[in-house]
Amino acid sequence: MGEEEAETMDAGASGAETADTDASSGNTLQTGALNGESSASEAGHVSIVGSGPGDPDLLTVKAKRLLTEADVVLHDKLPGPEIIEAIPEDNREDVGKRAGGEWTPQEYTNRRLVELAREGKHVVRLKGGDPFVFGRGGEEMEHLANEGIPFEVVPGITSAIAGPGVAGIPVTHRDHTSSVSFVTGHEDPTKQESAVNWEALAATGGTLVVLMGVGKLPDYTAALREAGIDPDTPVALVERATWPGMRVATGTLETIVDVRDAEGIEPPAITVIGDVAATRERVLEFLRNQPKTTEGDE
Repeated sequence: MGEEEAETMDAGASGAETADTDASSGNTLQTGALNGESSASEAGHVSIVGSGPGDPDLLTVKAKRLLTEADVVLHDKLPGPEIIEAIPEDNREDVGKRAGGEWTPQEYTNRRLVELAREGKHVVRLKGGDPFVFGRGGEEMEHLANEGIPFEVVPGITSAIAGPGVAGIPVTHRDHTSSVSFVTGHEDPTKQESAVNWEALAATGGTLVVLMGVGKLPDYTAALREAGIDPDTPVALVERATWPGMRVATGTLETIVDVRDAEGIEPPAITVIGDVAATRERVLEFLRNQPKTTEGDE
């Protein structure tokens, strides 16, 4: 979403006049830059903000406030369409992936954060989920520190836990598992070899949550089976958790690739592997926060 990789607004404390509304209502957030409050003579700073899994109601109070105060918001796609569309277009910059396979290099994002802060702006770097769970927040934090730019960190609800949760899947359960491992399914492509030891993860037991792992699903499910995990182990795919159009597909370690292909599950999605994935079936009848769902072979 990351991925996990997954993949979260109050009146501004600066005294700016704001229009703070729920993103789902279609209204926008009035930001400080539109009121001309920022100037190059002021000291700029960066807020590294987690947006949560995508539902605007799951933004933290602080994240919501900072989005109304920011002069510029640098975002990728993972915060979710309602949150992004609530930010005035003139005050947001897309530094994520775009149509046609275009994507923004991390080096550009790092440089842009520094440029804007040195212009005296308050910059929000908006990330899906939590900035430090496969969100490259650590890299950006270190870069800002190296450049002498003041910053703050605003944690968000991580999609690695919230995504399965809203699908009726607890990542831990006293009757099934007391441990959980979070793994990225999309490592740095420049690495010579994977840093993920699937055999070791299989040996630890417990729940395995893979963020940004839709494309590599055949590879790591095969690796886990080869490492000794029962092919009948329950698996769930949670696509666009909490977003409009969220979908859930379920199967087993043996069948989940076929389920993915049959149902057309696409990124961003979270993979949950372990006995807890079967909990969904037992609670689904009474689970209220369920958009469109798709069930595969159990």
